[in-house]
Amino acid sequence: MGGVNGAVSTVDRAERVPKQDRSRATRQRLLEAAVACLAEHGWAGSTVSVVAERAGVSRGAAQHHFPTREDLFTAAVEYVAEERSTALRALFPDGSRAADRREVVAALVDLYTGPLFRAALHLWVAASNEEQLGGRVTELEARVGRETHRIAVELLGADEARPGVRETVQGLLDMARGLGLANLLTDDTARRDRVVTQWARLLDGVLG
Repeated sequence: MGGVNGAVSTVDRAERVPKQDRSRATRQRLLEAAVACLAEHGWAGSTVSVVAERAGVSRGAAQHHFPTREDLFTAAVEYVAEERSTALRALFPDGSRAADRREVVAALVDLYTGPLFRAALHLWVAASNEEQLGGRVTELEARVGRETHRIAVELLGADEARPGVRETVQGLLDMARGLGLANLLTDDTARRDRVVTQWARLLDGVLG
């Protein structure tokens, strides 16, 4: 009997692994489709059905992973935040020693000028009007903000024990967010490059 049970357990495990892989792949497709829909169509045009169709899965499969629309899009923005952090660290695997400050500033600004930021912005707008969504997005964005600030401090080699340094780093991130907003309407590349250069000079003066 023990041998039979062992064989059955082995078969069960073999069947579960591919199923788990498929489930993870489906979830990933849904998150990527949600981000793309949010960036292209905004909150109003990004229903669970639209996202499911774009991901190539049924609505039922989508709701299996994310029971509500709020669950789906909150998870999508969290996914975006994780991707942003991973991408930023991948650019400078050796931290601040791997690049000068202008390169770090440019990379931080890039976090706020691409489609991932556009998708997050649509969710912020929706959260300001959707009570159920508001608290979850606010909590998530606070965590993302802390993580982004920590990464910025690390990459810039900033000593926040010095007066004014923390505020300068936070000002950089606020400025980057503003450039991202400006870029929503027009291609702001030329002016953005000049602003990035000036902020790098300011940081060199403050950080030493």
